[in-house]
Amino acid sequence: MKKLIVKIIQLRNPHFELDDSLNLAALFQFVFIQICGLIRGCKVVFCFRKPKGMILGKGVTFFNISKINWGKFLRLGNQVYVSALSKNGIQFGNNVSIGAFSRVIVSTSINNIGNKIVIGNNVGIGEFAYLGGAGGLEIGDECIAGQYLSCHPENHNYENFEIAIRHQGVTRKGIIIGKNCWIGSKVTILDGVTIGNGCIIAAGSVVTKSFPENSIIGGVPAKLLKNRNND
Repeated sequence: MKKLIVKIIQLRNPHFELDDSLNLAALFQFVFIQICGLIRGCKVVFCFRKPKGMILGKGVTFFNISKINWGKFLRLGNQVYVSALSKNGIQFGNNVSIGAFSRVIVSTSINNIGNKIVIGNNVGIGEFAYLGGAGGLEIGDECIAGQYLSCHPENHNYENFEIAIRHQGVTRKGIIIGKNCWIGSKVTILDGVTIGNGCIIAAGSVVTKSFPENSIIGGVPAKLLKNRNND
């Protein structure tokens, strides 16, 4: 029985192996939750879309689903909200996992629709994430992020003292996160930032500028701590 379960899970994660200390009761409960998620994923059939092995938690909501595309085995936790009110939609790659209570939102207003969100293959993001896409957000393949990741590819203008800030419009440059990055819990990434491939961002960092590949960064605002090559 365990071997069968492992083979099924390895369809999504070829490197998966069961922990020897896992008890059967927990294993069966885990399998039951995944089966329920697969059944929920089938609801997209009513929108004339193929689930492709989608696993949905309780209370997952899509807005403007016609502009949302996904690869195989998309996994969204409980109460995740995905809004593709946008110019270029939302794209999830294969084997993407977004934790419970997260928000994946390109735009919140219909008067200045945002750009896009693109998430690559084999990306895992923890609970309570906020992924904005107004100026465009791209996350490369194989990235992992802890809880409360926050990405904001938009800034408010504020130069005019005679006009309320909320009426002065916005600037949008976009955020690009390279492949194979490890992002710690409670990291905030602001507009105009490009993170190179293979970077590590320490928990609690606020990233306000770009960094080259293989950088280890941290702090508020984040700065270069060292390079993964120890240079």
